[in-house]
Amino acid sequence: MFDAVVAAAQPDLVLPEFLPKKPKGRTVVIGAGKASAAMAAALERHWRGNLSGLVVTRYGYAVPTKRIEIVEAAHPVPDDNGARAAARILQTVQGLTKDDLVICLISGGGSALMPLPAPGLTLADKQAVNRALLLSGANISEMNCVRKHLSAIKGGRLAAAAYPARVVSLLISDVPGDEPAVIASGPTVADPTSFADARGLIERYRIDAPDAVKRHLADALEETPKPGDKRLRGGEVHVIAAPQASLMAAAKVARRAGVTPVILGDAIEGEARHVAIVHAGIARQVRRHGQPGKAPCVLLSGGETTVTVKGKGRGGRNAEFLLALAVALDGDAGIWGLAGDTDGIDGTEDNAGAVLTPDSLTRARKLGLSARAMLENNDGYGFFAALGDLVVTGPTRTNVNDFKAVLIEKLS
Repeated sequence: MFDAVVAAAQPDLVLPEFLPKKPKGRTVVIGAGKASAAMAAALERHWRGNLSGLVVTRYGYAVPTKRIEIVEAAHPVPDDNGARAAARILQTVQGLTKDDLVICLISGGGSALMPLPAPGLTLADKQAVNRALLLSGANISEMNCVRKHLSAIKGGRLAAAAYPARVVSLLISDVPGDEPAVIASGPTVADPTSFADARGLIERYRIDAPDAVKRHLADALEETPKPGDKRLRGGEVHVIAAPQASLMAAAKVARRAGVTPVILGDAIEGEARHVAIVHAGIARQVRRHGQPGKAPCVLLSGGETTVTVKGKGRGGRNAEFLLALAVALDGDAGIWGLAGDTDGIDGTEDNAGAVLTPDSLTRARKLGLSARAMLENNDGYGFFAALGDLVVTGPTRTNVNDFKAVLIEKLS
């Protein structure tokens, strides 16, 4: 099922039907995200005509291309490579005419990979805020609201810089709700949020922001382009791959295996450990009452949970979810789980996620491990690594957010 989820979102499969008409003038390709290099390669294979440009992707996610330059940079905390690439991308779209076409390839991770600071801010300022946000428990919409208002390129600013060229944005969604303004902080989409919203989030999550960031948000000198901005009119935005389509692909695999799929939702959010408790409760309802499906049954969900980090362990939101699920199920017979990020990276670790088995707690106790203690230390990675149950895929070069599957066997 996990393989089917990833395969359904591969750029070569989903991109060709969304290609725009060729322009009278130039075709310039830009983009950012964990899938952007694979998207660029797919575009090259299917485009007939002139083509040039630059996209930035995560280290290890580049693929060979002939006409579109691929730059690698850091994620989730940005680095100098990303900042330089973002500046070049912004420069690439300036000076174009109404006869030119800009194809923007955007996927999850693009926000951190295009970290061009707003005037008066430094990359170090953005890095500090980014690190704090990642630990705060803020959801992706909230994090990207703050990022937009510290950026010279996000929140519609990139599309505004390309005016009057036509901008066609092809997006692979990694955010709950598939909202284009949230995916990679919406560099080519009008921004409905404000500096006031960003200030409120800094306060709500008690982010210890650098003084320059506080001044920038307080001064609010230049808002991001808002809906109705003439520079963004005429642009096209297409979400070419999204979590729901991938969940349907997983459901198809389950049916072929004689297992009833129950899709709980493609936009599940909340603290990973709280979401796990809900999943455990539904799994027990299946076992005891045959609702919302009879065993053998698999609960499928997508979305992006959060983790408020208080411990010092190695985590990742998918490992945290599974460890909390193990604690909540407490060894219930015949219940299995898998949780993984479709981009191949669970947070900042080298795994996509992990697998939970009915005997995970028993095996852990034999190793002297306490699941509860490791959960409190946010050490889901350490728990599943000790059991040999990490899911390691390497770069998948796509990203439609997290995938969770809880399988309830039919007991004899």
